[in-house]
Amino acid sequence: MKNNPPRVALFATCLVDAMRPQIGFAALALLEQVNCVVEVPMGQTCCGQPALNSGDQDGTRKIAKQNIKLLAGFDHVVVPSGSCAATIKKDYPDLFEADPVWHAKAVDLANRTYELLSYMSDIWAWRPKDVSCAATATYHDSCSGLRSLNVQAQPRKMLAGVAGLEMRPLEGANVCCGFGGTFCVKYPDISNAIVGEKAAAINATGADLLLGGDLGCLMNMAGKLHRDGSKVRAFHTAEILAGMGDGLAIGETA
Repeated sequence: MKNNPPRVALFATCLVDAMRPQIGFAALALLEQVNCVVEVPMGQTCCGQPALNSGDQDGTRKIAKQNIKLLAGFDHVVVPSGSCAATIKKDYPDLFEADPVWHAKAVDLANRTYELLSYMSDIWAWRPKDVSCAATATYHDSCSGLRSLNVQAQPRKMLAGVAGLEMRPLEGANVCCGFGGTFCVKYPDISNAIVGEKAAAINATGADLLLGGDLGCLMNMAGKLHRDGSKVRAFHTAEILAGMGDGLAIGETA
């Protein structure tokens, strides 16, 4: 890393902004611990993944161009979501293969973009200090983070440093939860069957908490667990690492 603190854009994501802003505050807290100068660029919107998954490549290119321009000039762009980070890193360059100018800009952005948990662990070798959580937890590896960005060991390494937290293995931790973005809307019966199997595996661990790195997946699993009467509570990993695991879990109301 260079001597000057990196200027970092926090790409908060639509779901975090609309459904769980605390994840954004947790990400900010973690980034500030490694002395990043963090900005949340106003004007950021969706990464474009729903449009892309629905086959609207032209619409996705318009979104991508807006984000490419918005995120220019930052040393790093950090995203608390494997799926959104993968869209920017992997899909944006592919969208502009026939346009050399925009392809170069997309590749430049891709090279500066990181998923939050991998950024904290791989770039900064960060480990929590004076963070505690007296609970048992299990971990779900979201598809995009795992398969597109190789995010698997990093969150577990950091969670191992949380005092009082006992991690329990989850059978099929690397199997889809059934969310899949627009998949759960297009194929609700299949999605519900998949998340039903996932919820059963989570309950079988006997863990108090379900952790992960993608809010969409966590909302999907938390919803199913709640409907089934389970007492397992879901949090984004960043919340636990930032010492914010003492409040309402995902889907809980006061």
